[in-house]
Amino acid sequence: MSKLWQRTPKPHRLTRQLDARVSMCRALRVARGRVIRGVDRERTEFVPPEDWHEPTADHSANYRVIVQAPGRGYRHAVSARDVRDRLDALPAAMCMPLNVVQLSRMTRKKRTFPCYGMQWGSALYLYPIEESMIEHFSRPPLPAERQEVAMFGGKWKFKEGYWQLIWTAATLRDFYLNNVLMHELGHLLDERNTRYKDRERFAEWFALKYGSLGNSARPRRRGRRVVRRHGRRR
Repeated sequence: MSKLWQRTPKPHRLTRQLDARVSMCRALRVARGRVIRGVDRERTEFVPPEDWHEPTADHSANYRVIVQAPGRGYRHAVSARDVRDRLDALPAAMCMPLNVVQLSRMTRKKRTFPCYGMQWGSALYLYPIEESMIEHFSRPPLPAERQEVAMFGGKWKFKEGYWQLIWTAATLRDFYLNNVLMHELGHLLDERNTRYKDRERFAEWFALKYGSLGNSARPRRRGRRVVRRHGRRR
């Protein structure tokens, strides 16, 4: 999973609820196709339901892209063609372990566990975003988060006691293809690390190295590392 920023689907959500969701996001770290830190996704009632795709023995780089309806009030940030074009630009060997990329639906239960993306086994999951393309956060962004969002064209705005992160269709597409997707693929390709911080560090490095190739006009980010969200900030 990836990118832990505290995010609230609706402005009336309490900060302590967000903190609980972030804790669950951290607990659901995925390593080499298995859930770690004592969380069993098949038995944990707090984990939103998902169409899990079990790993297969096919390593021919013939991955599938599955598109589900995003759900009422939500939209997918990218299309199946966007995903294929972006992955096809990488060395073919990087896609050999990949079986499925799923553009998942948003459900009421998933709204309590908001994610941009997730990796489990040989599958990557990309989640939809609000149709308005405006996200709400309970606290101000850190300097490194401001820098990262600015690199992809997002804009922060403080309004009515909450911080808004405002995207356009183009900036959101860039963010998902060259940041979220690359980060999750980095998790899939990481066969060495098992500790949470080490896996996040590798996925961050991978997204910076290969995500920047998707837009040569974008400057490479320098400075403090941003902790990624599988549930949108710590």
